[in-house]
Amino acid sequence: MIEEIKAAIHAGKNFFITSHVRLDGDALESELALYLMLKGMGKRAVVCNQDATPEQYRFLPAAEHIVHGVENAHDYDTGFLLDCSEAQRVGNVSTYLSGIKTLINIDHHVSNGGFTRLRILDPQASSTGELLFRLMKQMNVVMTPEICTNLFAAILTDTGGFRYSNTGRDTFRAAGDLVEGGADPQWISENIYQSDSPAKLRLLAAAMETIEIDMQNRIASMTVTFEHLRRAGATMDHTEGFVEVPRTVRGIDISVLYTQMEEGKFKVSLRSKGSVNVEKIAGRFGGGGHINAAACRISGDIDTVKARIYQAVRESL
Repeated sequence: MIEEIKAAIHAGKNFFITSHVRLDGDALESELALYLMLKGMGKRAVVCNQDATPEQYRFLPAAEHIVHGVENAHDYDTGFLLDCSEAQRVGNVSTYLSGIKTLINIDHHVSNGGFTRLRILDPQASSTGELLFRLMKQMNVVMTPEICTNLFAAILTDTGGFRYSNTGRDTFRAAGDLVEGGADPQWISENIYQSDSPAKLRLLAAAMETIEIDMQNRIASMTVTFEHLRRAGATMDHTEGFVEVPRTVRGIDISVLYTQMEEGKFKVSLRSKGSVNVEKIAGRFGGGGHINAAACRISGDIDTVKARIYQAVRESL
């Protein structure tokens, strides 16, 4: 299949690139790396996302070219869906995909059952960025510093700074090659992890007051509500990384972040240190993700949502 994908890239002229709603680093940085690769090959390409680019990723090379709608969608002959386990994850951008003849999915979510004929799926990969790195190497792409910067950032963010269990030997080899190609780890890390706004710090302080720690079941959680956002002058984007905070507690294996999405509905983000498969927990509620990082949405008041998650966690231990 990889040869078919390479052939489709060489044959295509106009490329449409998108990813999931509520963009994370891997999704966005993979999009930008692919965009730069295609432009370097003399192709026409566009990155189109439903949601705005999170503030901490706007420094990335080519981020200024992202759009949120296109005219004449039928002009695109090839479409890429990156870091998506299912087509509907792209949100309202899906309306542009129906007229695109060739669709290619590149993803590392374990819940991806394969929704396009052409696809690169590897749940053992650290990130979609790592999968794109492999593809570019196989295609002998000229790895510019801008491409290397985006791919390094994709791997960095989806491995939690190379701390997660999805970080393997191939991950470090890819990162080393990308640094050699011009990625600056310190500059990238400072822009992503050390450029928070005062609003984000105020929101984190409020969320920390909601922390609950259950040492018996090795789970800790925090909650972010509309009221927290209002008081902090923050947005949903500012919750990026909050789910990692409870996991820093010694003896805690699972961290959970409950984020209010609307009245009576919460997004539940789950992280694991490796002993518990949180993708299976999220899957019970129609969600998905990876073994150590997953998410779902549950309707109900916060106490009901917590009770359902705690029950699922206890049954998984």
